[in-house]
Amino acid sequence: MDFKDIKAAYFLGIGGIGMSAIARYFNYLGIKVTGYDKTETPLTKNLVQEGMDIHYTDDVKFVIGLKLNPPNTLVVITPAIPKDHQEWKYFTEQKFTIQKRAEVLGIISEAYQTIGVAGTHGKTTTSAMIAHILTQSKLGCNAFLGGISSNYESNLLIHKRAKELKPAEQFTVVEADEFDRSFLTLHPKISVITSTDADHLDIYGAHSAMQESFLDYANRLVAGGTLLVKHNLDLVKKLKVKHLTYGFDPGADVFAGNIQINEAEHIFDLYFDGSFYPELKLGIPGMHNIENAVAASAACLIAGVTGDELRKALISFKGVKRRFEYIIKNEKQIFIDDYAHHPEELRAILSSVKRMYPRYKLVVAFQPHLFSRTRDFAEGFAETLSMADKLFLLDIYPAREQPIEGVSSQMILDRMISKDKILCSKEELIEYVKMERPRLFLTLGAGDIDALVQPIKQVLSSNDH
Repeated sequence: MDFKDIKAAYFLGIGGIGMSAIARYFNYLGIKVTGYDKTETPLTKNLVQEGMDIHYTDDVKFVIGLKLNPPNTLVVITPAIPKDHQEWKYFTEQKFTIQKRAEVLGIISEAYQTIGVAGTHGKTTTSAMIAHILTQSKLGCNAFLGGISSNYESNLLIHKRAKELKPAEQFTVVEADEFDRSFLTLHPKISVITSTDADHLDIYGAHSAMQESFLDYANRLVAGGTLLVKHNLDLVKKLKVKHLTYGFDPGADVFAGNIQINEAEHIFDLYFDGSFYPELKLGIPGMHNIENAVAASAACLIAGVTGDELRKALISFKGVKRRFEYIIKNEKQIFIDDYAHHPEELRAILSSVKRMYPRYKLVVAFQPHLFSRTRDFAEGFAETLSMADKLFLLDIYPAREQPIEGVSSQMILDRMISKDKILCSKEELIEYVKMERPRLFLTLGAGDIDALVQPIKQVLSSNDH
């Protein structure tokens, strides 16, 4: 189905971060967008304000009422929708064109000069950084992000000259998602691979199978394209396509040196392709974000951004919601919220925070995400969470999964070496925070722990000590 033929688009799971970006894109194109999601969220409320029609019960009558026409309606589906969903069944029986989110993104990526960012972590911040640098430059871009950009308050960016330029003349930044092998639909001109740590073993079965998938993604580079890969990945030895490595190691093709870190700012020198860019300042904290900035800077310089444009954009980058996001930052209190849900992501943020605030007691609340991930990485979670001085551990957020016998948050707690750790409910967590008022506090996880951020902020901001 050609996008020109589409008059209406229906999204099953419209509130997902990746789905909503495509819904916004279709809405921008003038296509009538409607959809279903299980729960109303701030994001779905924004979509409704933008003119989309969304409902929250699996109701075929609602769909019939829309009078959608199969030949010119595209139905987009997310893997999170269960097989017994009645609306999905209806669209299948009525012979509507149904495509996965990844397939639609693949079609979009073929039309533009696409920059794809893959990796088990780092991809959202890196792709948002690339999109910001390009948007602030003369080049401009479109972007489909896996998080809400704090600079633009959206997960979709539209090229400032989109109406006058042909798609082939525009850059489009997309997150290349390894879940369900989604990234194998993309056609990147510039490709980034940030990490290939074991994850999604419920899909892949073994880490080696997942790494094979990343190799397949690397090979999807269009003719004349450039691949950027983190320098110490096992993958590098197996690559057959032309590539550049990046990182902190002076042996990499692109690297950061002379790194200076204090609470307020992170500064580094960038070495790339024989050129030297001294004292670049990054607008967000974290050693892992300096590494993300090296990848993003290289991708943008390859695309044609100038050194001056790069310098200005890096310092004005505000990051992504729920990625090292400061909720409170003053003399009395630091409260940071982050999406980290894999042991390596936890290690990155906890080591960065400890480095930045060495004098403070580090108090962490973590909500594990998925039963299978908790089972597969219980040891890793226990080890990294033991870096906290005190841990509040919530129950597992199941997302798309059914419970697995014998798998619970207790598995992590039992394996931790630190003594100051508590298994608690969300309500109990808020009470603990009220009593203890930690000076340095982090909420971590990819489930619904973010719903506690505002209540905790209110508790910490109130003066009733």
